[in-house]
Amino acid sequence: MPIRAVLWDIDDTIFDYAGADRAGMGRHLRAEGLAEAYASVDRALARWKELTLIHWRRFEAGGVDFEAQRRDRVRDFLGQPAMSDALAEEWFARYVAHYEAAWRLFPDAVPALDRLANGFRHAVLSNSSLRNQHRKLTVLGVRDRFEAVVCAAELGVAKPRAAAFHAACDALGLPPGQVAHVGDHPDIDARGAVAAGLAGIWLDRVGAGGRPELTRITGLSELPALLRGDTRFGAPSSFG
Repeated sequence: MPIRAVLWDIDDTIFDYAGADRAGMGRHLRAEGLAEAYASVDRALARWKELTLIHWRRFEAGGVDFEAQRRDRVRDFLGQPAMSDALAEEWFARYVAHYEAAWRLFPDAVPALDRLANGFRHAVLSNSSLRNQHRKLTVLGVRDRFEAVVCAAELGVAKPRAAAFHAACDALGLPPGQVAHVGDHPDIDARGAVAAGLAGIWLDRVGAGGRPELTRITGLSELPALLRGDTRFGAPSSFG
């Protein structure tokens, strides 16, 4: 069955989330007078990511809504469990402003989208919210490249669960076997996609390697040849 569409992850796939996150956190800590609270920006960011994972799992499990997990993350980061919802939201908004000032696409993102514009349809599946990702793609100038943007916050289910991938395929009106998903996480993106019946592609930008059972690329410049070389297009496969 030929692949007719590419389903894209956003953060750390086409958008340099890690770079923006680090730069934004550094600026935010200085602006909030918190620069001395952590030994380094990297330490602060590691704690923020740890809390993000903890509270995201609560959201995935259905224990809290998207906004509540975000507010609780702020409270834990600051060590202020009694912080009001309003103050937590305001703190997070100031953090986001610094983070957004550092937004950048990876240099290989637009060239890959250009090369795949003819012959493939495109959509997004993100473990975030539609409000966040629609705005991000718009500011970065690529929202019009995607027919649909499907996000976990609105679905109530996140990758790697099959229902998330199937919802994105439904948005395209295509069966999973005609869709390839590309993302930076080997399990959440590539393995999850394969388990849901899609062609899963792991974008390993840092060259971690391993995972021979997964289809792996190290940059988006490899993606067009990979897709067009798939045996489902009638040519020798370069998947592997």
